[in-house]
Amino acid sequence: MRRGRAPTFLLGGGAALLLSLFWMPTLLPAASRLLLLPRALLSMASGSPPAQPSSASGSAYVPGSVSAAFVTCPNEKVAKEIARAVVEKRLAACVNLVPQITSIYEWKGKIEEDSEVLMMIKTQSSLVPALTDFVRSVHPYEVAEVIALPVEQGNSPYLQWVRQVTESVPDSSTAPL
Repeated sequence: MRRGRAPTFLLGGGAALLLSLFWMPTLLPAASRLLLLPRALLSMASGSPPAQPSSASGSAYVPGSVSAAFVTCPNEKVAKEIARAVVEKRLAACVNLVPQITSIYEWKGKIEEDSEVLMMIKTQSSLVPALTDFVRSVHPYEVAEVIALPVEQGNSPYLQWVRQVTESVPDSSTAPL
């Protein structure tokens, strides 16, 4: 298949715009083109470019500045203790506990299956190393699972709240557990 530019002399402006989104694979990855499609259609229908998203606080969210971290615990008691401690220490704004997940994994050459509690922790990306260190220091597992993914998009007021709650991390020598 030959790659090239759409023959715009046969197409109207709106159709040319839509086709150009799909004919320029080297300029835009496929997912980006699909995300642009609704905005392009809105723009064509209204005759004006779509409004850019803005946050209620006036400052735009910086993609990746908030992370969702995941930690598995052997039971709800341990998960609640760790969750409360990371929120009190302002290492996290919020922790959701998902009970009764099943984990299947290899450990020391043997396939294991356990019922666990999953912690979903929302924090600033810059706090992930401190969060990881704290979880490792209190977690009962020999190797605690702590993984974090940056949040690229979301509800801007919520993401701003996560940053606000975790802005001032108290001194670890004065904070409880």
